[in-house]
Amino acid sequence: MSPRDLKPEQFSGYPPEARKLVTNYIAALHRLPLSFLPSLLRECIEYDYKFPVERKALERELANLNSLSAEQLQQWLKDFAEIHLSAALDNFDWINAPAQFVEQLSSYLWTTHQLDAFRAAAIAYADRLHAAVPPEPPSAPRLGITVVGQGVTSYDEPLFRKLRAHGAYYSQVNPENGLRVLLEAVAVRAKAYPAPYAHWYVDGGKQAECDAALTTVSYAALEPARTALLGKMHAEIDRPGMGPEALRTRLAQLRPADLAFSSGDEVLDRFRIKMLTEGSGTQIFSTTFAQWTAREALRRAQPLTLLVRFAPRQRQKPMNELLAATLEPAELDPVGSLVDADMAAYYNWLNQQRLPGTNQSSFLVWFEGHAQALVIGPATPRATSSASATDLSQLLSALA
Repeated sequence: MSPRDLKPEQFSGYPPEARKLVTNYIAALHRLPLSFLPSLLRECIEYDYKFPVERKALERELANLNSLSAEQLQQWLKDFAEIHLSAALDNFDWINAPAQFVEQLSSYLWTTHQLDAFRAAAIAYADRLHAAVPPEPPSAPRLGITVVGQGVTSYDEPLFRKLRAHGAYYSQVNPENGLRVLLEAVAVRAKAYPAPYAHWYVDGGKQAECDAALTTVSYAALEPARTALLGKMHAEIDRPGMGPEALRTRLAQLRPADLAFSSGDEVLDRFRIKMLTEGSGTQIFSTTFAQWTAREALRRAQPLTLLVRFAPRQRQKPMNELLAATLEPAELDPVGSLVDADMAAYYNWLNQQRLPGTNQSSFLVWFEGHAQALVIGPATPRATSSASATDLSQLLSALA
C-alpha cells in the first residue's frame, strides 16, 4: 500500500493519543516516501508511552513536515524517495508493525548495498530538522551526579582520570552521610523545578530512601522482573532454530504485564521493560543496568537532575551460567565494579554534554564512603586538584 492511500481508520489499533496524533497529520503522512514513513510511525505508535520531551519533539517534527511546501518536502526527502524497496516490503503491514518493517528494511538495505545511501539520507534529514526545529533549552541548569565504589574498602589506583582534565579533583572530602546529602540535594532541585520525569535517581543495587518527587529505577526492585525475563529468554534460546534476531524480536514484543509490572505509571513501566529487553547485560550485571538506564534516561527524558549510584555486580562467568536461574547468591566483585563505574561516570558526563544547555550543566562524581570526588561546572577551574578539607554540601553549593 502507498502512503498516499492512508485513511484515519487504518490507525484504529494505535493507542488513543497516538491515534489522535497521526490522524491530525495524515495529510502530511500522505506525502512521505515509504522508505521514510514507517520509521516515523514507529515513534508515533509509542507516543502514549513517551516522556514529555520526546512527545514535544515528535509533535514539532510532524508540524514541521506538515508546514513544508511540495518543493521543500521534495528537497528534504528526495534521497529517501530514491531508495528501492522490495515487493515484500511494499506489501508489509507497516502501519500496525512499523518497528518490524524497519528491522526488515535494514536487512534489505544491507543485502542490496543501499545502506550507505539510506544512512546519508537520514543524516541529511536530521541536519535539516535540527536547523529548522532546534532543541529547546532546559528550564534550569542540569546537574548530573554519579556515585561509584559501593562496598570497596580501599583502592590505590587513581580514579576519575578521564574526567580530571574537565574539572576539579578533591582528595579530602568528608564522606559522612554523603549519600543522604546528595539525595537531599536532588530532592531540593525536584521541588524547585517541578516537572514530570525531570529528576531521577537510578540505583544499581537497593534503592535508598528518597523523596517521592524523584523518578526512581533500581536493580534490586526489578529482581522479580529480571528473573521472569531470564526464564523467558532461556525458553526461547532452547527452541530449535532460535537465533539472536528472532530472540530480539520476541523480547521487543514483551509488555509490562508480561513481567508483572504494576506501578500504575505506564510510561515508566515501559521505560523499565525496555531497559531489560533492549540493553545488553542489563538483566545480569548491575553496573551495566545502571549505566544503560542512565544513558537512556538522559537520551529520552533529558532530566534536569540525574543521580546514578553504582553497586557491586556479580563476577564474570560463562554466559550460559549467568543466564541460568539459580538460588545460590551471586559472588560479587566490588573492585571490578568500581572500575566499571569509574568509566561509566565518564560516559554519564559525555551523555549529559550531548543535551541542550551543556554550557550551564554541572557534574559531580564521588567515591562512596571515601574522600575522593570530582566536580565539573561552568565556574569550576579545569584540570585542578585540591587537598583542602571539604564536604559534598560545599561542593554542591559551588556548582549552584
